[in-house]
Amino acid sequence: MPLVRLVARPMLASMFVTGGVNSLRNADYLAERAKPVTDKLEPAVNSATSSLPISLDSKQMVQLNGAVHVVGGLMLATGRSPRLAALALAATLVPTTFGGHRFWEETDTQQKANQKVHFFKNLSMMGGLLLASVDTAGKPSIAWRARRQARLARDSVAKLDPR
Repeated sequence: MPLVRLVARPMLASMFVTGGVNSLRNADYLAERAKPVTDKLEPAVNSATSSLPISLDSKQMVQLNGAVHVVGGLMLATGRSPRLAALALAATLVPTTFGGHRFWEETDTQQKANQKVHFFKNLSMMGGLLLASVDTAGKPSIAWRARRQARLARDSVAKLDPR
């Protein structure tokens, strides 16, 4: 299994790194394309960041998303906090997919088919990322370790109690 992880993580991450670089290079075009989605997200994003001295517009959201894709993709590919990286990538894939691949709005048959393929490709990658986000690489998770330690402590205390 370690060999599979060593090969599979960079394969899964490759699309995010290249897509993130593309988002950073072509932010103006992609921001215009994603505007129907970013316009809906803008109030929620700005409300969530209201304590910060920033306000994100469509282009900045595309750039931030691209940066998360590059950094998260590199983290996943290199095995640096791969579960966190996979979860972050899965979360950012939702607005990416709905912002960039709205096949139901296309009138041209060829464009509609192309956008549909990309939409479902992203959906498939999200499934892979969700699996990667719960992959403990054969090691027990923190939650399992905590439950085990609590049980061991409870059992130790029960042995000490003479009742």
